[in-house]
Amino acid sequence: MEDVLDLYTQPYDPQRPWVCFDEKCKQLIGETRQSIPAAPGQPERYDYEYQRNGVSNMFMFSAPLEGWRHVKVTDRRTKVDWAHCMCDLVDVHFPDAETIRVVEDNLNTHNPAALYEVFEPAEAKRILDRLEFHHTPKHGSWLNIAEIEISVLSRQCLGRRIPDKTTLEQEVAAWEQTRNTSGATVDWRFTTSDARIRLKRLYPSIQP
Repeated sequence: MEDVLDLYTQPYDPQRPWVCFDEKCKQLIGETRQSIPAAPGQPERYDYEYQRNGVSNMFMFSAPLEGWRHVKVTDRRTKVDWAHCMCDLVDVHFPDAETIRVVEDNLNTHNPAALYEVFEPAEAKRILDRLEFHHTPKHGSWLNIAEIEISVLSRQCLGRRIPDKTTLEQEVAAWEQTRNTSGATVDWRFTTSDARIRLKRLYPSIQP
């Protein structure tokens, strides 16, 4: 916990950015009947019946100091998908950085060894040499700022029926562009000192 909280106090360094990473699934739901558009004094009306069209996954990248976030929509959230996300982080999103410090939880798919299952050994090592992982503790995923961005995404974009992956990609891309250009960021104020006071029960009791 303190490792992550200390990282959040680090000043902006374009050569060593820190990026929070998390994922969320979205059930795809289609309409079985045409909805009735909203009219003056009357909200949009749609039938209670719906059609299940499977589930898509969304990987959230968030760099609060840059005011930047990116959502990648995938069919699954396997370790293979995670490995491709780490490759994108290195080669697409932060190609000029020396080291990218990644905050993520302890999900079993977040495994550096997965890069060796997806890429040739030299390529896997090249990617890993650019990454530095910082994991939130068990039951402490709330320390990951990417969860805040996912919460905002859910409230502003996902609280309605989305029928398919293509529509989901379009919706989150529009949300991402709007939020990135609006100057929105996360004002994180919970520090290591706060943790030692408010979460005292989590620390071992040392007798003098």
